[in-house]
Amino acid sequence: MQRAKRRIATALTAIAGSLLLSLPLATTPAQAASHDPVVFVHGLSSDSSSWDSWIADFKADGYTSSELWAWSYDWTKSNVTTASQLSSYIQTVLSQTGASKVDLVVHSMGALNSRYYLKNLGGTSYVDDFVSVAGVNHGTSVASLCGWLYTSCKEMTTGSSFLTALNSGDETPGSVSYAAYWSNCDAAIDPDSSALLSGATDVGVGCISHTDMNDDYGVYQQVRDFIA
Repeated sequence: MQRAKRRIATALTAIAGSLLLSLPLATTPAQAASHDPVVFVHGLSSDSSSWDSWIADFKADGYTSSELWAWSYDWTKSNVTTASQLSSYIQTVLSQTGASKVDLVVHSMGALNSRYYLKNLGGTSYVDDFVSVAGVNHGTSVASLCGWLYTSCKEMTTGSSFLTALNSGDETPGSVSYAAYWSNCDAAIDPDSSALLSGATDVGVGCISHTDMNDDYGVYQQVRDFIA
């Protein structure tokens, strides 16, 4: 009797095992992709709204509102002052998101205060990717028109003491991944080559105006892919 029971139990176990093998494997629910928070820094005579189009594009491509941070600052102040404020802002972003690093996407003069933060204020420890879009990295002759009025504009003038110090030595310090997007018909940056960065991935985007550079969908796609 006991032997018969054992045979039945063995048979049932085998049948149950074969049934389990034939069932589809349970799948783990897909998790939403996470990204480094993106901090957007505008340029001279602008504010955070200049990034509205790209923020909408990032959201359409899967970024959440909590991953997109457009920052406004007083562009009339020295880029040194702004860099210090940017440092504090990025620490706030990291604290609120729990992330260890951010991606910095900057336009025009925003490249100068952001690069000062990276080079002089320990920013390389907190930035994964840095993207300069039409950044005035080596100055522009156009800044002479407003250099007498605003410190920030004076610092953008080609050959200024601020730029000389900023561009001395390594222009792309730390383990940050750098990219610089530039246009060959940017009337705000003279010469056009001023937007390039030594040590960065320099990308010419064709003939796009200065104000359209951070509103252009084709440029957006390249920036999105670079920081992905």
